[in-house]
Amino acid sequence: MKKKARDLFRRSIRNFFTDHPKIMEQQQQQRYSYDPTLRWNPEVDSYLSHAYGPAHFSRISKALTRPSCYSCIRVNTLKSTPDSVIEKLRDIVKGASISKCEVEGLEYLVFVKGSGPHSVDYGCDEDGNVNPPLKEVLVSRKCAEAVLRGAEVYVPGVLACSAHVEKGDEVVVSVSVEQPGAEGGWVVGITRGTILQGAETDPYHFERSGMYIGRGKAMMTRSGIFRAPEGIALDFSDRVYNLPSFRGVLEGEIFLQNLPSIVTAHALDPQKGDRILDMCAAPGGKTTAIAILMKDEGEIVAADRSHNKVLDIQKLAAEMGLSCITTCRLDALKAVCSRNESDDITKLCCTEDNLDATIQGFNLMKSEVEKIEVIAEKDVKKNVTNEKANERTYISRADIRKDMRRKWNGPGRNQCVGGKAEKSKGFAPNSFDRVLLDAPCSALGLRPRLFSGEETVESLRKHAKYQRKMFDQAVQLVRPGGVLVYSTCTINPGENEAVVRYALDTYKFLSLAPQNPRIGGPGLVGRFEFPDGYTEEWLRPGQEELVQRFDPLSPLDTIGFFIAKFLVGSKEADLEQPAT
Repeated sequence: MKKKARDLFRRSIRNFFTDHPKIMEQQQQQRYSYDPTLRWNPEVDSYLSHAYGPAHFSRISKALTRPSCYSCIRVNTLKSTPDSVIEKLRDIVKGASISKCEVEGLEYLVFVKGSGPHSVDYGCDEDGNVNPPLKEVLVSRKCAEAVLRGAEVYVPGVLACSAHVEKGDEVVVSVSVEQPGAEGGWVVGITRGTILQGAETDPYHFERSGMYIGRGKAMMTRSGIFRAPEGIALDFSDRVYNLPSFRGVLEGEIFLQNLPSIVTAHALDPQKGDRILDMCAAPGGKTTAIAILMKDEGEIVAADRSHNKVLDIQKLAAEMGLSCITTCRLDALKAVCSRNESDDITKLCCTEDNLDATIQGFNLMKSEVEKIEVIAEKDVKKNVTNEKANERTYISRADIRKDMRRKWNGPGRNQCVGGKAEKSKGFAPNSFDRVLLDAPCSALGLRPRLFSGEETVESLRKHAKYQRKMFDQAVQLVRPGGVLVYSTCTINPGENEAVVRYALDTYKFLSLAPQNPRIGGPGLVGRFEFPDGYTEEWLRPGQEELVQRFDPLSPLDTIGFFIAKFLVGSKEADLEQPAT
């Protein structure tokens, strides 16, 4: 049955999955190409090579440097239908291959096919050289990763460019990736605004070889790029990977989301009327997916420790028209409190009335800013007039903006219209039917990824320790007979299988449960002994098929991801607080 679900999913988007395209051998030898190598800390490389096998891990590393070949879109079935969305998208994304998922329970997903890698024409000669050298724009690594997913190059992402770049000039786009620093660690080593000469004396000239992601036309002059606070810096004519951008497209009707994240919401198996806690909810994708599966009937508490991220969840819920989602600021390490101290979170629930108020609040933000700007301008003029009544004065727009920000910001974003993040004191034990712990992690499964050297064995262990502490909180909040789902977006078994092993060994009332749909692969069985003598225990034989591990190298072509589902049995004995 499990294999049948995986095969059905692959057939539903078969035309998307071909053998991963190989860059031509000649192109690999050229400077102007895209052929990145993911660099790992040597100890982490050894650890992950043991977990997956050296050859397989090498292929995983290569897969992480490229984006998925398709975009997965979740349709808000409370507002629209997959067929309606597909019809609208065909008018918006011209010529793209669009299909609907055929797996039972996932029929509301829509896939939009991308393409790549493409061999971009940089005007190279037979030796791979370009004479004269093309004008070049160097972007940050994070900017490049977004571009590979379909985004534009915005001004803040540009680090350096050639001299005398004028608006409309043809430019090539290269990537600056962190390099080993002279005093250890990793550094970018390029001051923003540096002039690229196109010579071997340029910063990281040789390191940029094989790190070119396309070409296009400059939308601003060189001086404009480094002076403007925002805006699109260049317009691509050729990209290594072509994926459509869905920024601002069908807002409220669709949500762009990685496939494993959607499967996580299904693994929780939410039912109408349930009380559910999403412990680390930002940016709200899984929260809203759960709400839609519940038909917006029940109660979902979406918690995050970041004030601004909580506001983002509120905004997304308002856009999608969901009223069952309540938000709060909460540190996941302090999620449990005594019953008399716990929050009566129901008073914070979104009713239809305050949902409308929230939507209106976000719509009013722009007009309120404009009003404040006018007031600020008047106040600045008044102040200047009073102080220097007999002098001729000049009021710069910078002064107006500064005064405006001072009046607007106040103590923070919680003062803006429609935006307030309540702080929670925590919740009583056994107060939720289901809990989702999508734990903060090393994120080593996210793609495309052009750098991974910052993680060490020590930092990976710290991630796992933090996750175990959060799990200790989560397991107390689920009532007996309830469900706890644990997920991460990393390929590190120490944050995945090792946490599951810890949970099962520590809490005897927990048991792994089958997941539906099951389209991911099995977990890792075994252990790893580190050079310092510490032994990390993974799954026991027979448990591997009860979790879902999404391999970036698999035919599903997803990010690296992990999902475990636990059933909570009778808690006859008091919950211990284990030392982690």
